[in-house]
Amino acid sequence: MTNLPFLNFLKNTAKLLTLIVVVLIFKSNISQAQAPPPVAYPKVAGYVGIIHPLVTFSKDETTTNFDGYYVVGMPTGINIWKSAKIGFSAEFVPFIRAENGTSRMSNFLFHPGVLVALGHGFTFAGRAAFETSGRYGFTPVLNYAVKKNKNSNYFVAVPIPVRFGNDHPTSLTLGFQFGLAF
Repeated sequence: MTNLPFLNFLKNTAKLLTLIVVVLIFKSNISQAQAPPPVAYPKVAGYVGIIHPLVTFSKDETTTNFDGYYVVGMPTGINIWKSAKIGFSAEFVPFIRAENGTSRMSNFLFHPGVLVALGHGFTFAGRAAFETSGRYGFTPVLNYAVKKNKNSNYFVAVPIPVRFGNDHPTSLTLGFQFGLAF
């Protein structure tokens, strides 16, 4: 594949954003001097992020992002926390694929699920998955709040999408996501 300026721009942007998240992890100060005020439930929060599918495994092949093409998703979601421990989330993710000098929206994912607070900044999301590509499945996600601010926080997450259907073998993908919740 020819190195094209647009593909290089996307790869460099992904590397830069990943570096920013790593710096935030090491600079975060999770301890707080005073207890936060009590939170009223239900609590509604939104978020935006970037997701990079890193490697996908199926019985037919193993494919990696950044090798001949680049795929990036832009998740946007709403979390509704019923209590400090349990909530509901609806996520919407358009995916862009760049290869051979062109880019296009390759897939759209509707991703509803349940949220479980695990403590110490960790949250588990168990999501159902419905894609315009004709694939469906589920996605377990481990999320970590890297830096908490008064009205927002930065997070990193490791989604592991499992997909079925559309005459393709079952696949499992390992991804990396980061973003801002508010």
